[in-house]
Amino acid sequence: MRLRSLRKLEEMEIKTEHGKLSQERQGLIELLGDTGKQWDKIAGEIKEIKKQFGKSTPLGKRKTGTAALPQIDVSIEEALIEKEPVTIVLSEKGWIRTLKGHDADFSKLTFKADDSLKYAVKAQTTDKLVLFATNGKFYTLDVSDLPGGRGQGEPVRLMIDLDEADEILEGFVHKPGRKLLVASSIGNGFIVAEEELVAQTRKGKQVLNLGEGERAALCRAVQGDSVAVLGDNRRLLVFPLAEVNEMTRGRGVRLQKYREGGLADVQVFDSATGLRIGDPSGRVRTFGDLADYKGSRAQAGTAGKGLPKNNRFGITGFEEN
Repeated sequence: MRLRSLRKLEEMEIKTEHGKLSQERQGLIELLGDTGKQWDKIAGEIKEIKKQFGKSTPLGKRKTGTAALPQIDVSIEEALIEKEPVTIVLSEKGWIRTLKGHDADFSKLTFKADDSLKYAVKAQTTDKLVLFATNGKFYTLDVSDLPGGRGQGEPVRLMIDLDEADEILEGFVHKPGRKLLVASSIGNGFIVAEEELVAQTRKGKQVLNLGEGERAALCRAVQGDSVAVLGDNRRLLVFPLAEVNEMTRGRGVRLQKYREGGLADVQVFDSATGLRIGDPSGRVRTFGDLADYKGSRAQAGTAGKGLPKNNRFGITGFEEN
């Protein structure tokens, strides 16, 4: 082919490209000057994208599955706390502290003058400690916020609003789903779910309502189908747990009737296992035949034989803490 013919072909290609570019330029100028055309252009491009990446196309089809968001019952504060075993120590005078581990040697603990060990609770630093006082209130403390084992600790009254006339009756680690039996000094009581007694402030949460001259007497974990009630008169009454009402707050129902004195102790136990009696040394025995002591709630009961001299069952239901 002659060189002139080749130049002619190249000239034709250049003219064709120039024409296309000129036409595109003119279209862009018109597009910039007309808002309506701009939106038409956008709409057209969106339609093209839908054709290419729509849900029915291979490229647009979802590659992953979907599911409901899981419920995670862990607060940010708890997640930031390192979980470590500790033993919570509360003295008779109300001084509280924590010792590292669960194998503390209590014989080496020192207390202030005229003070001694009230109770010790095994816990984790991520747990919550629940305290029950004679005013019928429950108080909640984060174990991670309790003072360490150096010295005698700190007065628990600095952490909760507790009057001088009141004192701590029981302390245990909060376990969701558990139920407790609370009772007053005159023998009134009821069952409460543990979720209902967690306090959010230092003022505590009033659960057991008290009349004039009454005091909260005890709090026991519900572990079984029967209730054993022991009075100051050493009379023992055993009746089904179903006879005790479950409430969130109130005075409760009469557990045992007294002519003199009041409530000494209560235990919720499994009738198949039997009523257990514990002593200060940690030994546990099963009480004898309960046939003579069985009755209905609010009766006086029968004088007990073979009961401990201190008139206490020695079992609270929180021992496994």
